[in-house]
Amino acid sequence: MSTETLIWVAVIVVAVVAIVAVGYVVLQQQRRHRLRERFGPEYDRTLRERENRREAEQELLAREQRFSSLDIRPLDDETRAGYAKKWLEVQERFVDAPGFAVTEADHLVTSVMADKGYPVEDFEQRIADLSVDHSRTLDHYRQAHEISGRAVRKAASTEELRQAMVHYRALFEELLGAPTAEAAKAADDAHVSRHAAAPPRQREAHSGRADRNGRPGHDEPDDHDVRPGPGERAGENERGAPRDSRGR
Repeated sequence: MSTETLIWVAVIVVAVVAIVAVGYVVLQQQRRHRLRERFGPEYDRTLRERENRREAEQELLAREQRFSSLDIRPLDDETRAGYAKKWLEVQERFVDAPGFAVTEADHLVTSVMADKGYPVEDFEQRIADLSVDHSRTLDHYRQAHEISGRAVRKAASTEELRQAMVHYRALFEELLGAPTAEAAKAADDAHVSRHAAAPPRQREAHSGRADRNGRPGHDEPDDHDVRPGPGERAGENERGAPRDSRGR
C-alpha cells in the first residue's frame, strides 16, 4: 500500500471519528435539553444531589423508563368532581382545625394519586414518579409533606399550616386537571341536568314534600353546605321562639 493511500485512509478514519464524536455530542445535548424541558427544576435538583451530570441524567432516564411501565390514567368527570368537593370541605375545616385539615389534605392527595395509578407506598418513590409529569409542583409537595409531618407532632405554626394547604392544593389541582371550584361546579351542573331529565315522579321523590308555608320542598342540604346569610340567624331565633295559638 502506497504512502498516499495510507494518508487517505488516515484522513477518512479521522473524518469518521470526528463525525461520530460530533454526532455523540449533538445527541447528548439534545437529550440534556429534553430532560431539562421535562423535569424543569427537578433536573437541577438531581444534578446537585449526584456526583456528576452523567449520573444525574441516568437517574432521570431511569425515572422515565419506570414511569412508562406504570398504568397512569386520567380521572373520569364524576371522580374528579367528587375529589374537588372533598377538597372544598377540607379547606372549610381548616378554620376550626388547621392541623387536622392539613393531615386530611395529605391523605386526599395520596388518594388521588392512587386512583390515577401511582404507587403510593413509599414517599420518595412517589416523588420520583411524580417528577416525570408534575415536576413544576413537586417542591410544593415536598414542602407540604414536611409541614404535615411537623403538624402531627404539633410543631407547626398556623401560618405554616396555611402554607401547607396552599402547597397541597397546587399539586392536587394539577393531578385533578382542573381547579377545585371549577370541578365542583361541574358536578353540581351535572346533578342539576340529571335531575331535570328525570321522569316527573322521580323528580318529585327527590324534591320532597312542600314545607310548612306551602312552598315546594327541596333536597336536604349537607351540614357543610349550609351558609347563613344576612338576617338568617334572626330568622332562626324567630323560628325557635314560642308562638301563640294563631301561630304568630
